[in-house]
Amino acid sequence: MNKKAFIFDLDGVIVDTAKYHFLAWKKLAATIGVDFTEHQNEQLKGVSRVKSLEKILAWGNKSINDAEFTRLMGLKNDDYLTYIDKMDEQEILPDVTKTLDFLKDKKQHIALGSASKNARMILEKVNIINKFDVIIDGNDVSKAKPDPEVFLKAAEHFNVPPKHCIVFEDAVAGIQAANNAKMISIGIGDKNTLHEADYVFTDFTEINIDFLNELINR
Repeated sequence: MNKKAFIFDLDGVIVDTAKYHFLAWKKLAATIGVDFTEHQNEQLKGVSRVKSLEKILAWGNKSINDAEFTRLMGLKNDDYLTYIDKMDEQEILPDVTKTLDFLKDKKQHIALGSASKNARMILEKVNIINKFDVIIDGNDVSKAKPDPEVFLKAAEHFNVPPKHCIVFEDAVAGIQAANNAKMISIGIGDKNTLHEADYVFTDFTEINIDFLNELINR
């Protein structure tokens, strides 16, 4: 029996919360007089809240004190949570549930490996938290991707060597983290952006059963 560990990022892989991050950051940036575009938002994918705000301040050439920095991070998160609160199962990206069910059926290990501190809440909102054997999120790690800490913790939990772990990611930093962990990296999104991944698919509708079986049996 080949037991591999399949590790899923959350934002942009299971659900598209990037749009909510964008709306919340855009609103925040406007309050401090910084223009913030969707193109810039791409650069915040898979990046921590602290680093994201640092980037926005740098783009706007602004500097603020620590107390204000903390206050703004809180504001952004509160705004983001109001969007999250309205989420339901319709937010799950195409064929994600089908993939999770197939892997569960094949008795594979399934983990979530996300920088998001709201991961558990989101999985509960969209009603798939029970499909994961373990959840490693922003509350469990101290190092951000491309550091592989989040993925290595998942592998450790299952006692599976990194070479038998498969990571699904939509962000460059996440692909780099998987590669740094010496795991199989699967990009979900744009082939040009995610060219460092071992495989890239636009979304889960392109991933067939044969491919998943091949990953399990290799």
